[in-house]
Formats: sequence, structure tokens, C-alpha cells
Amino acid sequence: MSKRDLKKYLGELNKEQLEEQLIELYEKFSPVKVYYDFVFNPKEESLLQEAKLKISQEYFPQQTGRKKKKAKMRRSVAQKIIKHFVLLGVDPFVVIDVMLYNIEIAQTFASENTIKQELFYKSMLNSFEQASQYAVANGVLSDFKSRLHGVYEEVRSQKWKNTPQFKAVLERL
Repeated sequence: MSKRDLKKYLGELNKEQLEEQLIELYEKFSPVKVYYDFVFNPKEESLLQEAKLKISQEYFPQQTGRKKKKAKMRRSVAQKIIKHFVLLGVDPFVVIDVMLYNIEIAQTFASENTIKQELFYKSMLNSFEQASQYAVANGVLSDFKSRLHGVYEEVRSQKWKNTPQFKAVLERL
């Protein structure tokens, strides 16, 4: 069904029928419920804290008993959270904060551990580029420029092999 057909169909329904359909969607589909729950009660601060906790556990998992858990370092976890935030319409300041937090926690991990996977460094560069582009596109670059520079300085101090690419991203801003 096209958007035009949907508009035509909805235009033919009365108010009660529309309300019934929305309630049915809310009850049947979890994403609809999540969306409306967010719209009517945004709680961005608690979403932000939950996101940061999930991301940090990718690098610094909570230890249970005597068993030491290994860091998974999955960039995909942060990417899913960021995509979800964008879909919900979360404030751009919160989204960029999560984007940068993801890189910063990975840098903290890298400062304490030897990372041999080249993919780690490449994915952090991708995250840095995405965060920079998002900041520009949403008009919040001036608010986050110092954090972006801080990320670059940490990359430089840790002597990542792709330091020049990080610098090139900053120079394009």
C-alpha cells in the first residue's frame, strides 16, 4: 500500500474507527508502543544512562562471582542504540553524546589493553566520522567540537595507525 492509498483509506474512517486502529496497532506492535511511550513520556535522561551502561558493558563487562567476563567490543550495540534514538526523535544533543561516549569508552579500553584487530580502529574511525557528520547536520557542532578534538587527541596520544584519517575528519569540519 502506498502512502497516498493509506491517506485515502484513513480519510474515509471516522474518529472512532481511527482510534480503534491506533489502539490495535499499539497493542499488537511493540515498536508502536515504544514510540508512543516515548512521545508521551520522553525520559531522555534515563534512556541516555541506560544506553551508556549498555555500551560500557561491551568494553568493561560486570564481573560475576569468580568468573571474569571478556570484553566483546561490539560497535553494533552502540549503532543499534543510536539508530533507535534517531527513530524515536531523541534530542540531537543526546544522540551525539551517545555517539561520542561510544568512542570515548572504546578509547579508555584501548588505553588499558592491547588491541590487535585492525577492524576495531577502522570501526572507531567510522563512528568518529558519523558523529562529526551528525553534529554538522543537526547544528550542534559548536557544542561538541571540544569533545571531537578530545577524541582526536586521545587517538594521537595512543598512536593509533589511522591517526591521520581522524585528523582529516577534523580538518573537514
